[in-house]
Amino acid sequence: MMGRRRVPAGPEVWAVCREMIPAGSVFAFLAEHRRVLFPPQAFADMYAPVNGRPSVPPGLLATVVVLQALQGLSDEEAVGALRFDLRWKAACGLGLYDQGFDPSLLTYFRRRLARSSEPDRIFGIVRAVVEQTGVLAGRTRRALDSAVLLDAVATQDTITQLIAAIRRVARQVPGANALIAAHCHAHDYTDPGKPKIAWDDEEAKTALVSGLVTDALTLLDQLSGQDLDETAEHAIGLLALIAGQDVEPADGSDGTDGRWRIARRTAPERIISTVDPQARHIHKSRQQRDDGYKAHLAVEPETGLFTAVALRPGAGAAHHEAAVAPGLLADEDEPLQILADAAYAAAELRAALAAAGHRLLIKPPALTPAVIGGFTLDDFTIDTAAGTVTCPAGHTVPLAAPGGRYQQRRATFTGLCTACPLRERCTTAKTGRVVTIRPHHHLQAAARHQAATDPAWQDDYRRWRPMVERAVAWLVARGNRRLRYRGTYANDRWLHHRAAALNLRRLINLGLTHTNGTWTLIPITA
Repeated sequence: MMGRRRVPAGPEVWAVCREMIPAGSVFAFLAEHRRVLFPPQAFADMYAPVNGRPSVPPGLLATVVVLQALQGLSDEEAVGALRFDLRWKAACGLGLYDQGFDPSLLTYFRRRLARSSEPDRIFGIVRAVVEQTGVLAGRTRRALDSAVLLDAVATQDTITQLIAAIRRVARQVPGANALIAAHCHAHDYTDPGKPKIAWDDEEAKTALVSGLVTDALTLLDQLSGQDLDETAEHAIGLLALIAGQDVEPADGSDGTDGRWRIARRTAPERIISTVDPQARHIHKSRQQRDDGYKAHLAVEPETGLFTAVALRPGAGAAHHEAAVAPGLLADEDEPLQILADAAYAAAELRAALAAAGHRLLIKPPALTPAVIGGFTLDDFTIDTAAGTVTCPAGHTVPLAAPGGRYQQRRATFTGLCTACPLRERCTTAKTGRVVTIRPHHHLQAAARHQAATDPAWQDDYRRWRPMVERAVAWLVARGNRRLRYRGTYANDRWLHHRAAALNLRRLINLGLTHTNGTWTLIPITA
């Protein structure tokens, strides 16, 4: 049953220590407006209406979650602040002698939120405040960006993952312990430590890899066809992925003889840890390589308010910036000016946003010439309607019909490049230049031309696009680039709580107050 009010233990801190709480701070605001911001009815569906012992009031727990996300604290640290920090006590309406509650209650509260019909309701509550203030009225710019968030686990090597995956099957699959004891002999799987081999001996390492892979495949074969629950099936599926992602048959082997080696390549969307199977290697750029997840953000650049956020695995086409962007803009009900870097320059996304009526300030990626300093695709005259391509030397050839997986069109200049005086600036191919056109070529070409020649486009992009970096800096400050949870779902909930806390702080700095039953902004004057 939902608790509705907590009786202060001792004098109420906000009543006796008001002068000690910084005016205009998040703490002072929550002390004044906590009950209006997080009323009991906002959480009523998460609790039984009449049965059970009254809980800690959800408004109190929501206030702690917001302060915890704002300051980047663990559950234990948050409850410690609630016990010993007068600012926290004032914000939560506690008495001077109040001991708070057990840290596990924050875990239970997050689970209740996750199982509810609105798992991101705290973010939704703050978003409703934003809408009621009208702070975004007339502000029709949205900046899109992503930020790397580091995972909470250690990246595991192939041998460690194979052993850990087999040990997980032993724990979670009924009868697997006996099968492992009978058929798997490359390692003592009751020992959580690393195998005792000479790790500087390549032959010993290769033999160990072969043995572990053989054990994994044997175990999978022994367990095939069994009727298992979801947890057991997940453990077996993870073992199958681990056994196949990082290894390949040794030289001169097809794998049937039990000889394997660690593959000389990285598998796409490689699982990097059995502890958090959804974490991924991330290549934000050629120089920046991390492990974890990506936070995808939509920000109003003038105010710095987050209008939408989403956390996704750090690799995979379904989690690319261009794939996530439409979801970030799904709740917008008017045409916007969209600012984004080249990660969002996919032709399909550009076409979809343009069709929705948005004005696009998306930086197009630079074209790479076939010859350094030579001609790029934009130096050719391409008429997709007429189906022709004319090169810088004036040769015109037909454009083939769309084909292949990506429905590309090609124009081949075979035989025309041999004696061409511009050949050295155009191609090094012996048979001549081949021009490849992808769908929505006209949109991409127009975007490149506008970005290069339109002063208004350039001024708007330079003025507003960098503002999203301020919001990213707020997001990852105070050690919050490192995540505290495992899995996409739990970390996505954290991201929404973090964004809600930052939005609330920003609104308070803009003069947020509640008067006559309405949230309004009254600018703070010195």
